[in-house]
Amino acid sequence: MPADSPDLDLYRFDDRLSTEDLELRDRIRAFVDERFLPVVNEYWDRHDFPVDLVREMGDLGCFGATIDGWGCPGLTPRTNGVIMRELERGDSGLRTMASVQSSLAMNAVRFFGSDAQRDHWLPLMRTGEALGCFGLTEPGFGSNPGGMTTTARRVDGGWSLSGNKMWIGNADIADVAIVWAKAEGFDDDPEGSRAIRGFLVPTDRPGFKAELIRNKYSLRVARTSRIEFDDVPLTHDDLLPESGGLRSPLTCLDQARFGIAWGVIGAAEACLQDVVRHAGVREVFGRTLDHYQLTQDKMSECWIRIVQMQAIADRLADLKEAGDGTGPQVSLAKTSACESAQIVARLCRDLLGGVGILDDHCVMRHMINLESVATYEGTRDIHRLVLGRELTGTSAFF
Repeated sequence: MPADSPDLDLYRFDDRLSTEDLELRDRIRAFVDERFLPVVNEYWDRHDFPVDLVREMGDLGCFGATIDGWGCPGLTPRTNGVIMRELERGDSGLRTMASVQSSLAMNAVRFFGSDAQRDHWLPLMRTGEALGCFGLTEPGFGSNPGGMTTTARRVDGGWSLSGNKMWIGNADIADVAIVWAKAEGFDDDPEGSRAIRGFLVPTDRPGFKAELIRNKYSLRVARTSRIEFDDVPLTHDDLLPESGGLRSPLTCLDQARFGIAWGVIGAAEACLQDVVRHAGVREVFGRTLDHYQLTQDKMSECWIRIVQMQAIADRLADLKEAGDGTGPQVSLAKTSACESAQIVARLCRDLLGGVGILDDHCVMRHMINLESVATYEGTRDIHRLVLGRELTGTSAFF
């Protein structure tokens, strides 16, 4: 972060961080500033991610931060949130890569894997030596993952996996895919979802194909793929033995949504800091832009929203650490933070005027990225239905 960037922590949330937490924050911030931001526009143009930085991210502690054991540090939810905030201050694609690795793939192994699966994969994934992806969404089933058609059929010696997944981060560079499928041979629960099971799928298995999606206007510094499974052979040991039902992948998604609620604060802060620096030097009618009331009004609106985002995320961290965090609380945090971050980015884009479309500034990139972040892992409408169900006791899902 440039030295002349304003301090946006008006309510001193960082006072709640330990000395070790602050040191970790500063190391990750320096990594983003010195290693990632100098190349971000190059990778944006190429629809690519700087894979050579993955091991550095592992060394910094970006992966598996809240897992205790297997070489992972067992940090607090708040500290993990700070990591996500600093990564997304660089780019949503950078935070997305870490979220897929940690909140989705590693947590799936931690929550639902066998001891042997945890012992093998978690140490490798913590360092970035092995990369994971999380295959839940399908081309025809985004907000309704329970409608998935990917199936695991029992065969001699294990399973045969067939189907398709869509919008899968890290898939084309992953060493292992966590794949959710309807598995034959397991009885359904009363809701009809018990047959959904998770599988550890090494990506070098025959029949596994990941195809990079390149025609994205948003989240271009992220490798997002379609996956095809053409009778991929799996052994009995590839089943995540503790998985069962749609609740299993949704548990992982709640972990990732927490990271999103923190991460988009970083994107919003980067936009506002960019604009404050610009407004201090851009002259309009003989005065710098920051002298005008309309400018200060818009910048103040951005700051108010950032502080509100920080307050919700910080309180949610307390609840999670106490073991009291709920799905509706995560839904409120995710959807409200994304909406506020989008508003901040658009106001900042407006304040930059014509230069706001140039890659000299970060705002346009963050603004476009947030369109994806607001959509994945639950759209605005889906999260409001979750809140509506909590409020009224009536489900509006059909």
